[in-house]
Amino acid sequence: MAKVDISTPLKKYFGFDSFKGNQEAVIQNMLAGNDTFVLMPTGGGKSLCYQLPSLIMEGTAIVISPLIALMKNQVDAMRNFSEDDGIAHFINSSLSKQAIEQVREDILSGKTKLLYVAPESLTKEENIEFLRNIKISFYAVDEAHCISEWGHDFRPEYRRIRPIIDEIGKAPLIALTATATPKVQHDIQKNLGMQGAAVFKSSFNRANLFYEVRSKTNNVDKDIIRYIKNNLGKSGIIYCLSRKKVEELAETLKVNGISALPYHAGIDGATRSENQDKFLMEEVDVIVATIAFGMGIDKPDVRFVIHYDIPKSLEGYYQETGRSGRDGGEGHCLSFYANKDLQKLEKFMQGKPIAEQEIGKQLLLETAAYAESSVCRRKLLLHYFGEQYTEENCGNCDNCRNPKKQIEGKEYLLAILETVVLLKEKFKAEHIVDILRGKETSDIKSHEHDNLELFASFPDEDERVLHAVIRQAMLAGLLDKDIENYGLLKITPEGRKYLNNPKSFMITKDNEFDEEDEDNHTRNASTGAADEVLFSMLKDLRKKLSKKLEVPPFVIFQDPSLEAMATNYPVTMEELQNIPGVGAGKAKRYGEDFIKLIKNHVDENEIIRPEDLRVRSVANKSKLKVSIIQTIDRKIALDDIAESKGLDISELLDEIEAIVYSGTKINIDYFLQQIMDEDHIQDIYDYFNEAETDRISDALAELGENEFTEEEVRMVRIKFLSEMAN
Repeated sequence: MAKVDISTPLKKYFGFDSFKGNQEAVIQNMLAGNDTFVLMPTGGGKSLCYQLPSLIMEGTAIVISPLIALMKNQVDAMRNFSEDDGIAHFINSSLSKQAIEQVREDILSGKTKLLYVAPESLTKEENIEFLRNIKISFYAVDEAHCISEWGHDFRPEYRRIRPIIDEIGKAPLIALTATATPKVQHDIQKNLGMQGAAVFKSSFNRANLFYEVRSKTNNVDKDIIRYIKNNLGKSGIIYCLSRKKVEELAETLKVNGISALPYHAGIDGATRSENQDKFLMEEVDVIVATIAFGMGIDKPDVRFVIHYDIPKSLEGYYQETGRSGRDGGEGHCLSFYANKDLQKLEKFMQGKPIAEQEIGKQLLLETAAYAESSVCRRKLLLHYFGEQYTEENCGNCDNCRNPKKQIEGKEYLLAILETVVLLKEKFKAEHIVDILRGKETSDIKSHEHDNLELFASFPDEDERVLHAVIRQAMLAGLLDKDIENYGLLKITPEGRKYLNNPKSFMITKDNEFDEEDEDNHTRNASTGAADEVLFSMLKDLRKKLSKKLEVPPFVIFQDPSLEAMATNYPVTMEELQNIPGVGAGKAKRYGEDFIKLIKNHVDENEIIRPEDLRVRSVANKSKLKVSIIQTIDRKIALDDIAESKGLDISELLDEIEAIVYSGTKINIDYFLQQIMDEDHIQDIYDYFNEAETDRISDALAELGENEFTEEEVRMVRIKFLSEMAN
């Protein structure tokens, strides 16, 4: 079929002189009546790929889209290009019967070129019946990754699209997504019955975006406030996983002078729309949101996207970060990572079907690998989406700007490749690493892999180094991961060549992230203790005091408190009490020596103190703390307190720990005695009495993870700190 002139309608309807990327080829393919698969990153101009042909072709195009907010935006945008509002409509649960009648009238009269429907609306018998009787130009499935269980936003109702299309009547089909791995793409095409579709893939590389991952510490709110205050007036989105955190963080930002609003599915529709419009109209700089926000939000000048919690998958991460810098200008993608967040996400999966849990775990492992790796983040992301990035240093991510020293990985790589071959490519990376480290797991014993010659080749090596070698071997094309089989490692032809002709293989060790190790935070992030000299002096003073008072250093002040002191320079008791983790009791007991040291340091070095960096707390937070103290005084069971406050037990323990670390005495003996043996309480208590650190992970490793739960150890730590420090 001859090419159609589409430049004229492009100029007429949209005012553009030229197409972007693959847009023209996609539209020509559709006008020829062919099925089309479009993989185009956020900001690449996906919508135009179906909007323009809908205006040119005879009939009405049906666009299947998952979000009501997205539909409304798209319809408003289309109406701006036309004199008649009837040109575009949507049908979803938000419309009254009368409004639906008006939509049908416009369609039957031939006015409507684009009709947006939610998949749920498409399944309704009366809608199927109506659509059977109209001329359909084509079907467009937007956000098509929702079809796949391997995608980041799986929706079961998307699986029913093909049978319903068959029921309504045949027409060409276009599927569009901004994020899909080769596995997800295959899944989409298979499910929609469009294996023969022409595939148009744009590069996933967004060269203008700067990717950065920081360690998530107790001071993450302050890090975010400092970042935003250094970028005042710029538009930004902050993503949190829970609605509760969205509300809390939006409040905290507000009381610290930042114009911010919350957005999540629990807020009533009118307020949600109002908050979204205020952000689009630049009446507010920052939106704090769950992932419900942003799909289809076409704001070109979002300058930063912050992930308070690392997302559940790299597809989700890529799509959300892709909302920054859509105009090609600056876009900072900053994520805060703590491994315990991933453990929490894994817990949430319990109760789901086993296959779904396995898929979820694989996606989480990929996210952890991305966060922890010290390789170019752009290279890792593009590799995940099946694209090769050949530059050694992109110059626009934290790992490339602060490259780590490389070490020789040849010996590790040979052992890994040989083990994969020996095990006939039937095991995951974790199993290979366990063999090489000589771990006698039940899995290894049952397969008799402890008899292999390579068993315990590297008994003293950190597992993270071996995992880093595996990931970097995948980037080099020597290994592959069979995603469909839950991540089994396969050796590639290049890998076999390497085995026959080994050569130097330089690797970089992974970044170390520990949410409770503030030293590490200082190394990994550009923020941390602003004054590292003072931070070091404060740690020395704490050590001296801990020996003198015969208590572990963390009993006096935690690292995050020292880091805050080395940033804000408190020189009075009142200022010291504004430091996170320092209440009146602690300030009185230990504060004098610290204030004296800070004052001398400030005077000697003529330091101007940034008092304006003090993070103000939200009043409601202190209300919650007072309420928790009162209910504990009345000896109410902790699980009952958590339920009454709308918290899970882990969140309640976070609140109680903050109270105790600030210097308030709390007695939870009544609850501990109900749920634990006296001997067990004593074992954990004795451990903390001797410990160098109050890290839960260290305590569990020492005490035995099979003996105690994380919650039990945390509760006894609360008892210990309350009695020893307060």
